[in-house]
Amino acid sequence: MNAAERSLIGNPLVKAEGITKVFGHGAGSVQVLKGASLTIQPQSLVAIRGRSGSGKTTLINILGALDRPTEGTVYFKDAEIVGLSESRRNKLRRTDIGLIFQSFALVPMMTAYENVEFGLRIAGVPAAFHREYAERALDLVGLKQRMKHRPFEMSGGEQQRVAIARAIAHKPSLILSDEPTAELDSKMGLQVMKVFTELVKYEGLTIILTTHDAAIMEIVDHVYALEDGRIAEER
Repeated sequence: MNAAERSLIGNPLVKAEGITKVFGHGAGSVQVLKGASLTIQPQSLVAIRGRSGSGKTTLINILGALDRPTEGTVYFKDAEIVGLSESRRNKLRRTDIGLIFQSFALVPMMTAYENVEFGLRIAGVPAAFHREYAERALDLVGLKQRMKHRPFEMSGGEQQRVAIARAIAHKPSLILSDEPTAELDSKMGLQVMKVFTELVKYEGLTIILTTHDAAIMEIVDHVYALEDGRIAEER
C-alpha cells in the first residue's frame, strides 16, 4: 500500500453530489438525473437498482468519466473529475477504472488471453507485464485453463468472466458494470456474482453495478435505489 492509498483509508472512493443530466435542448429536452447523490466506500460491492429508463446507465457512465453531468460533481479518490480535460479523463479510465459491458464486447476472433492482453495494450501497460497480468486476471476468474479458447467456444457466463478479466487485468481501483448478468441465466449470473464478491474480498476492488435482479441485491454490500432521477433509498 503506497502513501496515497494509505491516505484514503476511511474516505470514500467515489462521491457524487447533486448529479443532474439533461439530454437535448429547449422543449425537447429530457432530464434523466435530478440531483442524484451517493457515496461509495473502498472495497465494497454496490448495486444501483431501478426500472428501465430510470437513469442507471447514465449515472454509472458519469461515475466512470464516460460522460459529464449537466450539473453536480464527482470525486474519485478525493479528486474532482468532472472538470478534468478529456485527455486526463481518458487516462483515468485507462489506468484506474475497469469497465464491464452487458454485451461482453469481446473481439470474436481473439482468444480469451488475446482479449485480455488487448485491454492491457489499450491501458498502456508495458508489454513486459502483459503475460503475467493477463494470466493472473484469467486465473482470478477461473478461466486460466480456457485462455486459448475464443468467445464462440465459451458459454455466456465464461464470456462475461473474460470481460471481467479484461477489466481487472491492469489492476484498477474501481470496476463499473452495467447490468452484468442481464444476458445470462440465473446459474451463470450467480457465478459472475461469486467472482465479483471474491474480487472485492480478496483483491480489494470496489465494484459498482446496475441491476434490477432481486437475487443480486441480496448478495451485494449496499443498494442504491434510483427513482425519478434521484437516489430514493439506500440499504
